[in-house]
Amino acid sequence: MKKVALIICLLVASLGAKAQFEQGKWIVNPSLTGLDFSYTKNDKAKFGVGAQVGTFVAEGIALMVNAGADWSKPIDIYTIGAGGRFYFNKTGIYLGAGFDLNRYRLNGGHGDTDWGLGVEAGYAFFLSRTVTLEPAVYYKWRFNDSDLSKFGIKLGFGFYF
Repeated sequence: MKKVALIICLLVASLGAKAQFEQGKWIVNPSLTGLDFSYTKNDKAKFGVGAQVGTFVAEGIALMVNAGADWSKPIDIYTIGAGGRFYFNKTGIYLGAGFDLNRYRLNGGHGDTDWGLGVEAGYAFFLSRTVTLEPAVYYKWRFNDSDLSKFGIKLGFGFYF
């Protein structure tokens, strides 16, 4: 019963954030915690950082650009991409999708580039009128090498202006 009451309280609290999803507002979403835990066939687990920036083009619809980096051994990965988010009924629940480009660099200097498609689902929990805590699950499918596709969870912060 406590869990149900907590969920209801969180949803009611997020209803006050409806003005933040209006056209013309900006969102900055860094994963400041550095938490980007994911699982792939090649790497059992990794940690990385990333950031997204975007603007709402209509109520509840944001266009985003993103960048990220992972400096784990033996491969460094740099990512840049673009996509969008759709927020459901001003509650903070969202679905996102987009394309990205990964640049892989091995310790020996050899590198490779790969395109991919990503989807994510998350929740923007408002800590204040403009700051959110945003847990999400995602899947990134790689076009050239499906062994590099990954499923993961991430935790970031959102700043809505």
